Amino acid sequence: MLVTGGSAGLGVEIVAAFAAAGATVVALARNSERLEEAVGGMRERDWDVRGETADVLIPEQVEQAVQRAVSLHGQLDVFVNNVGRSVRGRACDTTPEEFQEFWEVNFLSIVRCTRIAIPHLIQSQGHLVNIGSLAAKVGGKHLGAYPASKFPLAAYSQQLRLELAEHRVHVLLACPGPLKRDDGGQRYESSAANLPPTANQPGGGVRISGLDGAVVGRRIVKCCERRRPELVMPSKAKLLFALAQISPAFGDWILKKMTK
Repeated sequence: MLVTGGSAGLGVEIVAAFAAAGATVVALARNSERLEEAVGGMRERDWDVRGETADVLIPEQVEQAVQRAVSLHGQLDVFVNNVGRSVRGRACDTTPEEFQEFWEVNFLSIVRCTRIAIPHLIQSQGHLVNIGSLAAKVGGKHLGAYPASKFPLAAYSQQLRLELAEHRVHVLLACPGPLKRDDGGQRYESSAANLPPTANQPGGGVRISGLDGAVVGRRIVKCCERRRPELVMPSKAKLLFALAQISPAFGDWILKKMTK
């Protein structure tokens, strides 16, 4: 299997969860030093993990990594599109160029990587995992271009589920909330400079507990084993999604009440 963005954050936890479950994992990342550090720590636990340096914005590098993985291991059973970027800002202040930048990273890179992986997943009747966000289902204040670059992933994943069902390829859209991070209050100091102080917090100031990345990783493994179409964490967010579809005004009211 192969995981993009496998050197940090949720990507590391996904790699670890699958490796602990017995999978042979290839972790992709741009930063070779950070990648080797992450992979080295997993090898010390006798997990079958190796790293490949590749940039998802350069499809040729991803294709070469996939081909090497298939040559070494015979087939590709799981492909996880994990790479993504978040930001803080006001949508009305975000330029078209900034939207385009996030569109490239958070959506079009996934389309390109998926097109590379699909022939191999059809052959293995494997699993395609797209890592979205709660922001792929509902917007929020102070999140700038992020929700608009994540929303398309939900539609794309649904289309892939329908199209690839006849080939018995499992497609999972995982939508976790913000993770617990040591730098949770400092990551967005630059982009959140002109926003309320709470905008720098995980979720853009929405009152929501940070998730344990290791738990999210294990839940993704379980969803693949059971071939589930979607994972939302925390699960109570599904109620907000449903209410927002029935009554957008009520959904907006709930979000405002939840935002610090």
